[in-house]
Amino acid sequence: MDVYVSKRNKALAVPRSPGMERLFPEGKALDDKRWVIGHDLGTYTLLTKLGLRIPNPMACYYDWNEGSPFDSQRITCSLLVSNTRAYVLNDMGTGKTRTVLWAWDYLRRHGYCGKLLIACKLSNMGDPWGRESFNVVPGKKVVYLHGTKKQRLEKLNDDVAEIFVVNHDGLKVIRNELRDRKDIDVLCIDELATYRNKNERSTMMAKFAEHMKFVWGLTGSPMPHGPLDVWMQCRIITPHTVPRYMTHARDALMVKSPHSAFKWDLKPDAIKTAYSWMQPAVRFTLDDVTELPDTVTREIETPLSVQQRNAYAKVAAEYHAIVGTKQINAVNAAAKLNKLLQIAGGFVYATDFTTIKLDCDNRKQQLFDLIRSATNKVLVFFPFRHMVKGIVELVPMKGEDAFDFAIVHGDVSAPDRRKIFAEFQNTDKLKVIFAHPGCMSHGLTLTRADTVIWYCPIMSYELYEQANARIRRVGQKHRQQVIHLYGTPVERKLYKMLENKALKQEELLNLFEEATKEGGY
Repeated sequence: MDVYVSKRNKALAVPRSPGMERLFPEGKALDDKRWVIGHDLGTYTLLTKLGLRIPNPMACYYDWNEGSPFDSQRITCSLLVSNTRAYVLNDMGTGKTRTVLWAWDYLRRHGYCGKLLIACKLSNMGDPWGRESFNVVPGKKVVYLHGTKKQRLEKLNDDVAEIFVVNHDGLKVIRNELRDRKDIDVLCIDELATYRNKNERSTMMAKFAEHMKFVWGLTGSPMPHGPLDVWMQCRIITPHTVPRYMTHARDALMVKSPHSAFKWDLKPDAIKTAYSWMQPAVRFTLDDVTELPDTVTREIETPLSVQQRNAYAKVAAEYHAIVGTKQINAVNAAAKLNKLLQIAGGFVYATDFTTIKLDCDNRKQQLFDLIRSATNKVLVFFPFRHMVKGIVELVPMKGEDAFDFAIVHGDVSAPDRRKIFAEFQNTDKLKVIFAHPGCMSHGLTLTRADTVIWYCPIMSYELYEQANARIRRVGQKHRQQVIHLYGTPVERKLYKMLENKALKQEELLNLFEEATKEGGY
């Protein structure tokens, strides 16, 4: 017999039997064949284990804080609220952050859990977690557990806070105090693949997670270097699904190569086995999210370092004096804005034709994280040639964090550019191209990439549109993302002007004037 749902009464009419009456003694008889019980997570969990198909109560009754979730987010939330241990393997850009916040809010409202702890990369603490918390669960106080141990403990003792955000490496500083907080019992581990290696940090997280009621792991790339990557991640989230020892996991996934005593080959079903370990899980690609537009534009804040902030404030103060003289025009305003953008990006072109490098670790790390998280190939654009050269010097060339890349700017010859573009588009080589947008011709097709990242904004709508169009062409098989990195309000507004095609003389002058006020912050 079918199960009937009464959303008005938040109740279920299930097949009546002696077993069902014993299982739900608080129920009432509707008639001889149906037994009416409450529709909540407890009954949902029991009935689904019995093989009955019923909707998740969150999907039926939660108000989403007046938000508008995608179907994929609703499904993801249903997985999270009905499993104390789960994996969210959705692609970058599919809204993983919001699903976690909605799922936690639902559980919290109904008394199933306490406060939320988010472990993430340092560059992601404020954006997306802080920003999305403000938008998705307004009224819930967010505290960033960062700074000295004393400062972290003071923030941890904030009785009003309900969401705590800590960076991966900072967790060890106050792990004992966090473990003793019984009111914090939901752990969300963002970028779970950070823990793919067996080391002190991963072992500590595995022990720490044992004390949590709910543990959810988020990553769009669970096995960046191979199926064995998932073993340590599973030891943290679902240790019961994997072999206890890494050597046993290796033997389940790999076999010694007959050609070398030091090489291991994957077994034919290795990837399938690895995914079977990461259960329960949900996986949506960007293409699966039908509600998304063809191109998704995202903004990611990357805070300036102290060195950048000081330099930015000093130069802005100098330029502010020029604003007061009213002797500024669009040409020299653009030139001086460029200097501020160079500081924000971490590479300043000096008068002696050298490049001054500033501490830009936040933006650099965010850029590299995005590249590694991308499912397909990536184009990264910079407004200055010296910035392209500067960033590639920071790319790891060896080890598991390395990735194949090429650079394209004015110093790269036309034949070499054609070779790079052909290799990028027609082969599996080259994960990313770092480029100045002025070197990307109008007819160029680079549809093997579906992600464009702007390291800094550029003050030319024509170049901005032309660069983005390299992936929006016939032959593109995937939804595309255009990601804006920024560290100052002025950068963010410049991106908005580019999106709105409003980069005109008056707006440029106003933007320059704004950039000079109070250091641009």
